[in-house]
Amino acid sequence: MKPDILGNILISCQLIVSKKNKMKNFSVIHISSLPLFRYVTTISAVATCMITNAKAQITETKKPNIVIILADDLGYGDVGCYNPESKVPTPNLDRLARQGMRFTDAHSPSTVSTPSRYSLLTGQMAFRINYAGTFPGGMGGPCLIKENQLTLPQMLRNQGYATAMTGKWHVGLTFLDKEGKRITAGGIEGVKMIDYTRAIPDAPIHRGFDRFFGTACCPGTDFLYAFIDGDRIPVPPTGMLDKTNLPKHPYAYDNRDGMISPDYDLEELDMVFLKKSQEFLEDHIKKHPDKPFFLFHSTSAVHLPSFASRQFKGTTKAGPHGDFIFEFDYVVGELMKTLEKLGVASNTLFIITSDNGPETTTVVNMRRDYGHDGARPWRGMKRDNWEGGHRIPFIVVWPGKVAPGSTSDQTICLTDIIATCADITGAELPDDSAEDSFSILPVLLGKDNGQPVRPYTLHQTISLALGIRKGNWKYLDHKGSGGNNYSKGELVPFALPEMEPNAPGQLYDLDHDPGEKINLYFKYPEVVRELKGLLEDSRLKGRSSPNAH
Repeated sequence: MKPDILGNILISCQLIVSKKNKMKNFSVIHISSLPLFRYVTTISAVATCMITNAKAQITETKKPNIVIILADDLGYGDVGCYNPESKVPTPNLDRLARQGMRFTDAHSPSTVSTPSRYSLLTGQMAFRINYAGTFPGGMGGPCLIKENQLTLPQMLRNQGYATAMTGKWHVGLTFLDKEGKRITAGGIEGVKMIDYTRAIPDAPIHRGFDRFFGTACCPGTDFLYAFIDGDRIPVPPTGMLDKTNLPKHPYAYDNRDGMISPDYDLEELDMVFLKKSQEFLEDHIKKHPDKPFFLFHSTSAVHLPSFASRQFKGTTKAGPHGDFIFEFDYVVGELMKTLEKLGVASNTLFIITSDNGPETTTVVNMRRDYGHDGARPWRGMKRDNWEGGHRIPFIVVWPGKVAPGSTSDQTICLTDIIATCADITGAELPDDSAEDSFSILPVLLGKDNGQPVRPYTLHQTISLALGIRKGNWKYLDHKGSGGNNYSKGELVPFALPEMEPNAPGQLYDLDHDPGEKINLYFKYPEVVRELKGLLEDSRLKGRSSPNAH
């Protein structure tokens, strides 16, 4: 079979007509010798059949609660059930993988925080709004999500859900000065200009969440160390951060000088966030036991600095960062315990994942000092367009729906969460929303029939370098990593020889070369041409998913 031709595939698609509770058989679809663009159209049609079938199975049941736990910089190799050579114990994550489904080919929309979080919440790749990197901290804004743009929490709120978020936001916030003007100055200078009596006009509670408690940017490294409750900072910073008594180790140096509130303890952030999420769950179940809820819990762990809570220091044999990963695992376990204690775990869709691959500093030092590789078995790390930069853990537990101990090799992306939740709850997504979101509901229910739910998957880096993945083929429309510089500093030992130094892009066959060592750009020009064309077509159309969800 030629690389640009899909061989004969036989797909039989059935649709349950729920109103009449009868089976309607669709004619068998033969896909024979289709070029790539017709392949994409056909896959989309087949996916629609699978989704309709899957949706019909849950229409008569009570809407599930939804909990998403988003780790920061947690690598594929940081979790025991993904990496048998991991040196960090993750008993709760491993147990939940046994209780649900573990995805082995899940991807963050970007290789850094802000665009990944934007994309998770909107279903749209951030390169479509020309956004590449991360907000530098403090008052960086305005919010990337427009005022009337549909978000995951707003969609669920429209479906009758209570919505809450705890932890790191990092999608931009607008802070106002004493004259009510938006602050554009950066760093500590900008923080000093904030009028804390004024509300944050584009806070998460103005983008679909009923409740929010968390931080503007990275909780452990910012120019503004203060908690936001709703759209205000109830305890403003009173002075500069004193680092005298903070831990000193190789994972402690990404900790900016900034202004800090008296109630802000850098070593207990995730314990504070855990308590706040537990309080939301307990309060909600007590007051509204029949109302479904959505909780988005966004941790500080395991982003540098690795300041594990005091109760976790020295609990692993993998140093301060290992302790931090272990703390994240604890948080996951405690949130699940809370759901079980409240009697709602059996009707809760529980997702654990990460915003991108592991940080360079943690990979370099953990490999050297503890024999632990957070990116294993992939090439690259955070910021890179190689797999280590965006292939992430993704575990789903949904009792009675997702088969325990199951594994999926479907290629999926965090952008897919909004379309999936729409199908689960019966929401309709407008044509100007969720532009890069595909429902994975058929996969969760074991109804995907071995067929891909995505015709292709897009990748972007901190430099807006783009890539595209279809099946075993991965095309990077750029030279090098697209992110980190491997020609100097601590990453030099991890540089691999470039097999095709004159190639303007990279083509890899991940089935035979998962380490992305052999660039096939010149060997398969027809694959390069078609994937590059598909990438450009997606860019011009402004979406990769079908207009009607």
